[in-house]
Amino acid sequence: MNFENGYAIGIDTGGTYTDTVVVKCADLSVVATAKSPTTHHDLSLGLAASLDEVLKKSKVDPAEVNLVAVSTTLATNAVVENKGARVGLFSIGSSKAVKLPVVTARYVKGGHKVTGDEVDPLDIESLVDGVMNMKGYVDSYAVCSAMSIKNPAHEIIAEKAISLTDPKPVFCSHRISTKAGHAERSATTVLNARLMPVMSEFLKGVSAVLNERSLGGYVVVIRGNATSMSMEKATKRAADTFASGPASTAYYGCIYSPAKDALIVDVGGTTTDVTLIRNSQPTIQENGSTIGDWETHVEAVEMFTVGIGGDSYSRVNRSGKLEIGPGRVVPLCMAGEIPLPEKWMGAGNDSRLIKLGPAASDVSDDAILSYLSENGPSTFGQLMAGLDLGEISLGSKLEKLVREQLIDEVGFTPTDALHVLDKIKIGNRDMSVSAAKVLGALFEMSSEEFSEKVLNDTRFKIENAMLEHIVRKEIGGNMAGIVAGRSASKLVSFDVSLNLPIVGIGAAADCLLSEVAEELHTEAVFPEYHEVGNALGAVRMALDNMNKESE
Repeated sequence: MNFENGYAIGIDTGGTYTDTVVVKCADLSVVATAKSPTTHHDLSLGLAASLDEVLKKSKVDPAEVNLVAVSTTLATNAVVENKGARVGLFSIGSSKAVKLPVVTARYVKGGHKVTGDEVDPLDIESLVDGVMNMKGYVDSYAVCSAMSIKNPAHEIIAEKAISLTDPKPVFCSHRISTKAGHAERSATTVLNARLMPVMSEFLKGVSAVLNERSLGGYVVVIRGNATSMSMEKATKRAADTFASGPASTAYYGCIYSPAKDALIVDVGGTTTDVTLIRNSQPTIQENGSTIGDWETHVEAVEMFTVGIGGDSYSRVNRSGKLEIGPGRVVPLCMAGEIPLPEKWMGAGNDSRLIKLGPAASDVSDDAILSYLSENGPSTFGQLMAGLDLGEISLGSKLEKLVREQLIDEVGFTPTDALHVLDKIKIGNRDMSVSAAKVLGALFEMSSEEFSEKVLNDTRFKIENAMLEHIVRKEIGGNMAGIVAGRSASKLVSFDVSLNLPIVGIGAAADCLLSEVAEELHTEAVFPEYHEVGNALGAVRMALDNMNKESE
């Protein structure tokens, strides 16, 4: 494939927007960019809209496109928001309990020594009994056997036995990790099992959209370690796409940073990702990265992700305090046809509205969907009363329906706050203002004052994420906690400065990071095309990788 002529396309699907960019292969100049809302009920719709817009702007013939590079924050967001497949874990040869994001785990006799010799025969009866108990409650299985990196026999047998009992996907640790450490291999395997359906569905949509436009020739997916892989491999090794977006972010920062050392901050819809570049290179965690609360063997850029972004759920709790994130909701300004918030918005269980999602069709088999169909969008509190359900029970059911994209949760967000203050104009401002008046009244504030409070709290969370990442890396974990909690005491205070510039990425970055930089006594820069920085970083990285391979 000739990557010296023609064009290349970069695509980044984030929690809020899907961005595309077209560049010339010869000189890497940007020809056109586009940004469309990410359509969570069908990701291919937002991708198609963004791609069609950029092709129209660029007037590029698809036959001239030699490469398409795809990055995404879907895996990162799924971990942060605790979404993904329900996983059942079989731990063979180890009875040590490990806290992992699984529905259930069973510990089975078996495993091997470091020499590859068998410790105990595999207890097939216990394994099959475990599958029968998990069947119907899990979407996929993860198998991790002691020292399978030396002898994978028990994992291979277990995989076959599980598949014969329940035809759900099975993930074995020896196919995903070659490093020692049972806990880390288990976490890596479980996360692959959790993320595979998310990535599989996404990439099927990508493939269909590209093929419809004759662009499916040479397509790569960005790994979290700043390399690329095929779409087929990305499905099988879904955890490798964790930090795919941040890897593209870091690459973009390396190109456009005013200094060799810089902090790259990507303010997305669901998360804010902080990555560090040193000597104009991304820093890679080669021994494995921490994903959520779990140590893994996934290679990725060193990063810190905090569940705060433009779509972060901003509500007043029952104690009267403002809470922001880590969950994501649809901003009120983007929610479409809903009642004015002043008619339903309040604190606690009345701070979010539940509505039928675009994927909802037959609602008769579900009590919640039937209620929403008959009564229209309802608050969490109204659903509790109308269905006579407890808070925990309803919350669990709603989480499942959100995961299946049958409902949308709508609430006030930093994006709404920016609308109230006229800093952005991408949705229905009236909805944002209506809610801000109600919530502001709870604090004896105007809608503008309340919106400033939301944005200031959002900035503080981003500021803490940046400092934690730097301090944890440069000094150590204990100091990171002290720095992050520096405002907790009325008796002690100290000032913190950041001795490197901030490179801002994302549509809302310049609305939030300038004040953060000022607070940290440094500068924030927003290079040209920073609104689509991940898409641009993805395609530049892929082209550089391809050119290196061809040398």
